[in-house]
Amino acid sequence: MSEMPQDGGRTEDETRGLATLALLALATGAAAGLIGAIFRLALDRADGFRDSTLGWMHGRSASGFLAVVLLCGAATALAAWLARRYAPHAAGSGIPHVEAVLHGEAAPAPFLLLPVKFFGGLLAIGSGLALGREGPSVQMGASLAHQVGRLFGLGAADCRVLLAAGAGAGLATAFNAPIAGAVFVLEELAQRFERRMAIAALAASATAIAFARLLLGDAPDFHVAALLPASAGSLLLFLVAGGVAGALAIAYNRALLATLAFCEGLTRIPPVLRAAAIGGGVGALAWFTPSLVGGGDALTQSALLGQGVLPGKGDFIGLALVFLARFALGAISYASGAPGGLFAPLLTLGAQSGLMLGLLGKALFPGAGIEPESFALVGMAAFFTGVVRTPLTGILLVTEMTASTTLLLPMLGACFTAMLVPTLARNEPIYDSLRILTLRRERAIATERGAGRRESAAGDGAG
Repeated sequence: MSEMPQDGGRTEDETRGLATLALLALATGAAAGLIGAIFRLALDRADGFRDSTLGWMHGRSASGFLAVVLLCGAATALAAWLARRYAPHAAGSGIPHVEAVLHGEAAPAPFLLLPVKFFGGLLAIGSGLALGREGPSVQMGASLAHQVGRLFGLGAADCRVLLAAGAGAGLATAFNAPIAGAVFVLEELAQRFERRMAIAALAASATAIAFARLLLGDAPDFHVAALLPASAGSLLLFLVAGGVAGALAIAYNRALLATLAFCEGLTRIPPVLRAAAIGGGVGALAWFTPSLVGGGDALTQSALLGQGVLPGKGDFIGLALVFLARFALGAISYASGAPGGLFAPLLTLGAQSGLMLGLLGKALFPGAGIEPESFALVGMAAFFTGVVRTPLTGILLVTEMTASTTLLLPMLGACFTAMLVPTLARNEPIYDSLRILTLRRERAIATERGAGRRESAAGDGAG
């Protein structure tokens, strides 16, 4: 008779392999957490440098304005050039490329991606583009995990698991949200439950946060006042708010893809010059309204406190103007081709749209005891869900970032309608669409480089 497998059907070799994978996931998470924390600290310094530079340049009138436009344009152009020249995978969010690797549609990025993503993201977000820190953090974590897997000779299946875990650790570090980071791996990257991947993701996210907090501290990313639980009567309003968030998500996805198509259609303008023009435009916006540019954390915090950011405007009108500006800025910034993610700008738009709906509801139903700040918090999760279609990640992300569990039921209801509306409208999740565009762009760049090498070889032969 053959020997029965141990541990409920798992052989001794499988058990040993799982233990090795878990240990490597712990180590990968620790490294990803430290790199992600350093990236966050560097971005804070870059934001401070941008603000101080704007203040100093304002004393020089027209020449100061021109200098700001040129500096932001040059920084964005350099970020896009670094990605295009050394690591095409680093352009944009990076999450679509990670998903393509996990689906077997693309090769893992080389180690060179890590410094390109770090410094390219620092230049792009630091210059004021409305991009998120999570894109670089996720892709750097995935790239680091792939190198660890290769170093220790893991098989293809375990390298895939470790890569996904490293990506989750990057997201966890970007938002100080370890549970959301682990769930993101299963809900978005793998899109199914895999036991080995779940173990690796939990391990990597846990150590990522443990090491990141050594540098960043353990305070949640956003502060919210004590909010009252939603009344039974207000739950219907949260369902409506989620439906509105879903409709806005459809508009955002279409706007983002249309902007990308428009910019890529400008074939007579080199990509780096397009990036410079976008960066220069963001610099001009920063000159007049510096609070509108950047990743958007300050705007999100203001919305969660029920505050506007445009002096002299009414709360609703001011919020509407800021929302429209950030809506357009997010799509234009992503079209630059510079490294940077979508999550942080999405959370900002969700908080602002939610606060607007809360203010509207309070005006229409003054006796209902509506807290507009509650709608801002729920709006973050709902809009995120509408765009990305990962409700569990959205709910956990917002809950961990705000350390607030009072509104879990309204968030659940709002995310339900936010996901239902674009699904019924047959609007694809944004990362599915971006993965297709990413693969197409990388093939085009590879073809362009191949043609350049052939021309160079032909020239050498003729010489």
